[in-house]
This record gives sequence, structure tokens and C-alpha cells, in this order.
Amino acid sequence: MDNGLLPKSFLFFTLFLFIATTGVAGAKDPGHRLPRPRPLRKEKVTRLRFYWHDVVSGKNPTSITIVQGPSLNYSTGFGSVQMIDNPLTEGPELTSKQVGRCQGIYASASQQDLGLLMSMNLVFTEGRYNGSTLSIIGRNSVFHKLREMPVVGGSGAFRMARGYALLRTHWLDMNTGDASVQYDVVVVHH
Repeated sequence: MDNGLLPKSFLFFTLFLFIATTGVAGAKDPGHRLPRPRPLRKEKVTRLRFYWHDVVSGKNPTSITIVQGPSLNYSTGFGSVQMIDNPLTEGPELTSKQVGRCQGIYASASQQDLGLLMSMNLVFTEGRYNGSTLSIIGRNSVFHKLREMPVVGGSGAFRMARGYALLRTHWLDMNTGDASVQYDVVVVHH
């Protein structure tokens, strides 16, 4: 047997044992405790219905143009960007009881049809969800009778939220652009 191989093997084995035992000792060291896993809480499913009001006309619009797209395609508004702080109400009328605000942005992202890229936070200000939020981001094909958008997060009562929103236009004023949209939201959360 080669006399040079034995010391190298012994050195490798000693180094291996040192690394292996250091990892185990570190795991037992009180100064390096791992967080205790929290018990899994049962997930809840919440269903919500409210109305989203996009007011672009009048003295106090809730939706304003921050980028005007090029006038190449008036039918889709491609390139236009709106900032919104829209009311959310219990009923389809703007005068219905307000339950929150929808704050975010939407942009015309399609050259072929009126397809909006929407990024919104639904901020609830009334009832049991007061102070909680839901985040929605996705495509809204405005002239389709029924649209679906994903719920990608939330806070407060809706922490760890995921789900979907089904949108149906309740009314749309083609002259002003003002609209009321029914939102049926299904959310899974902790």
C-alpha cells in the first residue's frame, strides 16, 4: 500500500467527520434554533360580489389618462394608460353603499381589440373585510360578456389569497366612457 495515500485518506476522512459533526452540532446549538413550524390553518373560501365604477367624465373623475396612446388606432386605444381610484359599491348604482376602492392602473395592451392589462388593489373600507386588500392582475377583454381575471394576493383577512374574479359589464356609456362592472370574486385564503 502506498504510504502517501494513507495520510491523504485519513485527512479526507477527518475533514469529512468534522464537517458532518459541525452541521449536526450547529443544529442543536440554542443560539441557532430553527423557527418552530406553525400549525397549518384550514383555508377559507370567500365569495364576494360588488360593483366597480370607472368614472372618466365630469368634474371629479376616478379614472384619468396618464399616457395617451398614439392616435393610430382609436378603436382599441392601444398604448393608452389610465390611473384609477374607483369606488366599489354594494349595488350597481354609483350611489349604492361604498364598500371600498379599487386603486391601480390599466393600459390598452392590444392592437386587435379592446384588451386591457389591469393591475389593481381592491381596498375594502367597510364591514368585516375593512382594512383588507385583494390584488388582481391580468387581461380584461372589455367587450366580452364574461371575463375572468386572477386574484394573485391579498392582505389582512385575505392574507395568502388566490382565486379569480368574474367580470360582467352592468352598463357602459359609449359617449363618456363611464362604466359599472359587476365583480364576482372567489378567494381562497388563510
